[in-house]
Amino acid sequence: MIGGLLVGLARFLVGGQPEWHGSAPSSRSRIYFANHGSHLDTVLLWAAIPAGHRATTHPVAAADYWGRNRLTRYIAIGILGSVLVDRRGQASGVDVLKPLEDELQRGDSLIIFPEGTRGSQALPGPFKSGLYRLALNHPQTELIPVYLENLSRAFPRGAFLPIPVSCRVRFGPAMQLLPDESKEDFLERARQAVTDLSGDAAWT
Repeated sequence: MIGGLLVGLARFLVGGQPEWHGSAPSSRSRIYFANHGSHLDTVLLWAAIPAGHRATTHPVAAADYWGRNRLTRYIAIGILGSVLVDRRGQASGVDVLKPLEDELQRGDSLIIFPEGTRGSQALPGPFKSGLYRLALNHPQTELIPVYLENLSRAFPRGAFLPIPVSCRVRFGPAMQLLPDESKEDFLERARQAVTDLSGDAAWT
């Protein structure tokens, strides 16, 4: 019930109705990967997943933000079913991707933002290597590019409440890691797949 209210509130404030281009909702294991412009991205992309699939679709969220207090942790884990990762864990030898791989091994889906941090541009910046490792280790998982339009405008850094700017969530066709494809080539192809969904987005 609370999840439904959160979906309704997000759509009331900024829209975000889903648009499917070359793919369709599915119960199979997927990685939805998107550009990252605001803290509202996680909520709006999760809300764009059909209600019947949300329980098995887990946003990957930064523990330092979404786990910083009881309220944000409840939203992230109790409502969205997120997997919280410590972005500093890699430096201490912790395998930060292990919880993500566990979800994919169970046949569930993930929502990730391969840039690793929020950007202020309309188009995504370079992707970090995590998406490549997940694609390599889980070839049965579909990779679905997603473009979030206007999210960094609707909820810019430092904002307390969203600005009523119309946003869109565009899902693209599934892609896979190609045989013998290098990490660099794959990550650039994945980034381009998100960029291709941006339409005429050109503001800077």
